[in-house]
Parts: sequence; structure tokens; C-alpha cells
Amino acid sequence: MSDHNRLSVFKTYKLYVGGKFPRSESGRVYEVTDSKGKWLANAPQSSRKDARDAVVAARKAFGGWSGATAYNRGQVLYRVAEMLEGRRGQFVREVADAEGLSKSAAAEQVEATIDRWVWYAGWTDKIAQVLGGANPVAGPYFNLSSPEPTGVVAVVAPQESSFLGLVSVLAPVIATGNTAVVVASEKAPLPALSLAEVLATSDVPGGVVNILSGRTAEIAAPLAAHQDVNAIDLAGADGELAKELEIAAADNLKRVLRPQPVDHSRTPGTDRMAAFLETKTVWHPTGSLGASGSSY
Repeated sequence: MSDHNRLSVFKTYKLYVGGKFPRSESGRVYEVTDSKGKWLANAPQSSRKDARDAVVAARKAFGGWSGATAYNRGQVLYRVAEMLEGRRGQFVREVADAEGLSKSAAAEQVEATIDRWVWYAGWTDKIAQVLGGANPVAGPYFNLSSPEPTGVVAVVAPQESSFLGLVSVLAPVIATGNTAVVVASEKAPLPALSLAEVLATSDVPGGVVNILSGRTAEIAAPLAAHQDVNAIDLAGADGELAKELEIAAADNLKRVLRPQPVDHSRTPGTDRMAAFLETKTVWHPTGSLGASGSSY
């Protein structure tokens, strides 16, 4: 059968919640277009209920993910980078359409995104040494500080950078053992929804990352107010929305990372990882320290 007789197989984009691919509970979709206004796909328009379902899934996955060894989390994140490398062509097309870029510019974005995954994969078992350590104290004690994940983090992904920006805010959240509910870029959600397919076929346990598409303000509002969300990254919220979300987040003292101008092409520091870690400090007696030193 010759090619010109083929019917195109259109891709159905779905949400990613708890390791499954539901359509929005509301049954709504919205049109996603490229930079020239050409129709690309119908994306699910998530509801408040979808947001709540995603939080339940993220909470359920938190114990296993935060309890995994840091080394194991690094392996899992590296595996995601491997899978992205294998589907590079697909993401180059999707990023080119989403952001109105040339093929070569989109390829650069995708390569930078894969490198960013690898970068954060390498940090999983090193961040504790950088942010923790032994503290000098007056008295016969060891005093040790170690970073621990905060919990469930809502991530409002950047609006403009549909893939590199998304990964730059998602990877640091899960690298340190948190679980995430991501609100994808409203006008360019397709690379995020395709990332879900990669996560589902890698070793990332279901529920560790949940991805919602739709109207940013509509999905982010219930997440900011949710009592079982521990932190929120407002990267993709505009000034007015960010202020509303920050006020809602104060209700249960969520950690809030305010939006700031970021050059996603530059190598990030440890700030985004540190933002969603708590420091646990343990005191431990060393034994009596007499003139002869420790009695051990």
C-alpha cells in the first residue's frame, strides 16, 4: 500500500497520574496550536478533581521514593535520560512545534534537556554532603545535620520553555526524594505530556511524577490551597497569579519558591534542590571527654 493512501494516526495526549494515563475527569479538552496558530492536538483540560487525584497519588508514592537510596534514585533518573535519548527525534519535533523553533534550535534544546537530567541524576547521592555535615558544638556530642525531602511538591512549569524549562524545575524536586504534581505549560503542554510516556516506561515509580495540562490558574489554585501539598514552585506563574497562590500556600505553611528570571541554558546551582529539602539535626553523645580524651 503506497504511503499517500495512509490515514494519519493522530496521537491522543492524556494526563499522567499515579502511573496511569487518564483523560481529564471533567472530559474537557482544549486546542493546542503551534506558534503560527496551526492546530497540533487536543490536550486534556484538567479539573480541580484531577489536581486532588494527583496529590493523592504523589503522597502514596512518597514513602517508597524518599526511602529509596540516593544512589538508586540517581540510577532511575539516569535511565530517564537514556530513554529520552532514544526518543530524541520525537521531542525535537514537538519542541520545534511548541516553541516555533527551527529543527536545529529545537535539537539544541532537547540535547540540553537530556544533559540536565543527567546532571541532576549525578547529584542525588552528593547533595547530602554539600548541604549537610557535622557541626562543631560545645559539649561531648556529635551534632550531625542531614537534608531530607519536604514531601509533595506542586510545580508550576515555565510557560515559555516547554521542555528544558520543565525538566529544569521537575528534576531537582524528584532527585532529592520529593514527589511532584506538575502543571504543564498552558500553551505548550505537549512535550510535558510526552515526557510522561518516557517516565512510565522508565523505572520511575507511578505517582512520583504526575503531569496535568490545562488552564494554569485553574489547576494551580487547588494545589496551592491543598493541605497535603508541602511546597510549591511558582516558576510558571505570572505576577498576579503567583501572589494569589502564595497567599493560599500560607495556610499550611508551604515552602514557596517564587518565580524569578532564570536562564535555563546555564548550568544550575543547587538552589532548586535546596529549596525543597528540610534539615534534620541529630545530637549524639560521644561519651565523657576527660583530660585523657574520649573514653571510647
